[in-house]
Amino acid sequence: MRPYVVDTTLRDGQQSLIATRMKTEEFVDQLEKFDQVGYKAMEVWGGATYDSCIRYLDEDPWARLDIIKSKLKNTKTQMLLRGQNILGYRHYPDDVLELFIKKTAEHGMDIIRIFDALNDIRNLEKSIEFSKKYGMEVQGAMSYTESPVHNLDFYVDFAKKLVDRGVDSLCIKDMAGLLLPKKAYNLVKSLKEKFDIPIEVHSHNTTGLASMTYYAAIDAGADGINLALSPFANGTSQPPVEPFNETFDLGLNSKFILELDDHFWKVRKNHEDQDMKMTSINAKILDSQIPGGMLSNLVSQLKVQKAEHRLDEVLEEVPKVRKDLGYPPLVTPTSQIVGVQSTINVLTGKRYQMITNEVKNYLKGKYGKAPGEVNKELMKKALGDEKVIDHRPADDLNPEIENSRKKAGLITKTDEDLLTYILFGEAGVKYLKEKYNKELKVDFDIVNEYNSEESSIYPV
Repeated sequence: MRPYVVDTTLRDGQQSLIATRMKTEEFVDQLEKFDQVGYKAMEVWGGATYDSCIRYLDEDPWARLDIIKSKLKNTKTQMLLRGQNILGYRHYPDDVLELFIKKTAEHGMDIIRIFDALNDIRNLEKSIEFSKKYGMEVQGAMSYTESPVHNLDFYVDFAKKLVDRGVDSLCIKDMAGLLLPKKAYNLVKSLKEKFDIPIEVHSHNTTGLASMTYYAAIDAGADGINLALSPFANGTSQPPVEPFNETFDLGLNSKFILELDDHFWKVRKNHEDQDMKMTSINAKILDSQIPGGMLSNLVSQLKVQKAEHRLDEVLEEVPKVRKDLGYPPLVTPTSQIVGVQSTINVLTGKRYQMITNEVKNYLKGKYGKAPGEVNKELMKKALGDEKVIDHRPADDLNPEIENSRKKAGLITKTDEDLLTYILFGEAGVKYLKEKYNKELKVDFDIVNEYNSEESSIYPV
């Protein structure tokens, strides 16, 4: 049986290679062509796309989704949700999570892939519940990593927790391209033997393994794979669709694929300033385990500090910090948490002389339970005698919707605006001011300032 394909060009492909800077106008006239290729679904939203729309592109992310949905008649739309983090970088209370999922469903999203950076099932339960409540197909994702505590039994056990909570399919989410072909075969085979739902594989070609891994996964019975058009494939992105279509006779329309390729090579050229320009594999990632988006973020941070030449030192520090934190998988937000702390350790010359608030909150359990044992000396230095929480982090959060609605006042007209205000702090406020300044003759300085702990770890 040939696998189905989910195209990632408009989300993870461009996020991995050009820092999510693709504008709607650069792809809108190609959507009808995409729709004729024969993909099961296209990943078009979520991840950093919302953030990039409001922070860099001056676009309404909800309008982007509406445009995409209006053009795709035969192909399902898919998004990536960070569990209780939604699309932000901290945990949000359940009322915010439910409103976001409700609005996403109202805008026509078909499939919602949900993951948690720590594979803590407590951080996924409400996302799954709300997504099912509002009629979307739910894919439970396992954040794949390599460590002394992450083995075949770990992932099979976690998959069972997802299945028990009602997900419609499972995804092995290999953010940094660490999944070896043999391990992919064994994991997919084990999942297929135990669960009667589709198994999808998502990997990045950062280490050069992804295509071989996909081949092995297909051989083991994987139902679906994630691929991108060649202009936005390989490097830190997914493998390209073209060779897989030929090799496995996927039934995709080659004529339309080649026409799309011509267009998107031009689009990529438009973003040379943000382009990762990764023309070969990076074998060091097998040790550091840094995913593509995190690598581009580290490079950006070092450029600001005029310290690009110290990238190799940071790459060596990352696995040490990760071990100290109990081997968290490196995916948003833990990738940024580990990356920023590693950079600080290198640039200051003294490990943990400065400890970020995000690391302290991680150690407190505010992001969830660490997969492995945390360095006790680091814990003592960061927290002193402060107690670590042992319950679902979101249980400690007060509802935010009504209070934020009052504080926002004239700066928000819709629930979608309100979500932008809540999720993205100062960046959201700036976007909304610019959005409505032309329509409303209001002195926005009198609007209550946004009062939140906006993180400094957002990706580039």
